[in-house]
Amino acid sequence: MMRYEKQDIEQALAVLREGGVIVYPTDTIWGIGCDATNAEAVRRVYQIKQREDSKSMLVLLDAPGRLQGYVREVPETAWELLNCCDDAEGETVKPLTIIYPEARNLAENLIADDGSIGIRITSESFSRALCERLKRPIVSTSANLSGQPAARFFDEIDPQILAQADYVCQFRREDRTPHQPSSIIKLNQDGTFRIIRR
Repeated sequence: MMRYEKQDIEQALAVLREGGVIVYPTDTIWGIGCDATNAEAVRRVYQIKQREDSKSMLVLLDAPGRLQGYVREVPETAWELLNCCDDAEGETVKPLTIIYPEARNLAENLIADDGSIGIRITSESFSRALCERLKRPIVSTSANLSGQPAARFFDEIDPQILAQADYVCQFRREDRTPHQPSSIIKLNQDGTFRIIRR
C-alpha cells in the first residue's frame, strides 16, 4: 500500500469513527459512506443525497465471514451465489449485491421496511481496507443527489455533495477506469431468489 493511500485510509477512518460522512471510491463507482451502525450518520447521508429515508441503502463488508453479524441467517443459496461470482483465482468477476432478509445490528433507518438489507462484499483494495479497519460495515450509496445520474468518476460528483461531506478521499481521483455496476439479487427466507439487476 502506497504511503499516501495509507494516510488517506487513516483520515477516512478517523472521520468514520467520529460518526462523520465520507466520499470514497468503491468497487463500483464513487460513493457516500458512513458507519452503518450509526443512525445519526446514516440520517446525514440521506440528507446530503436529498433522498427519502424510506429508500434503504446498501452496505459494504470486507469478508463473507462477517455476514452473520448483520443478517439473522445466511441461506446456503447466498454462499453459492458468492462463490459463483469468483474466478479460478478467487477474484470477484463482477460485484454482487445480495439483499438479505432479517437484517440486524445495523442502524434502524438503514434497513428496508420489510427488514431486508443489501450487502456487497467488496474486493476493491481501498474500500475493503476501510471495512476491515473499521470492523463494521460501511454505507455505500452513489455519490449523487437523488434523481441525478450516478458519478462514475470523481470529477462527476456534484460540488454540493463534496462540500457537505466531512472527508473526501484522495485515492483514485484521477482514475478513469470504467467500473461495472453490481448485479443485484434479492434472497427470500426460503432460499429462493429474484434477480433485480444482472
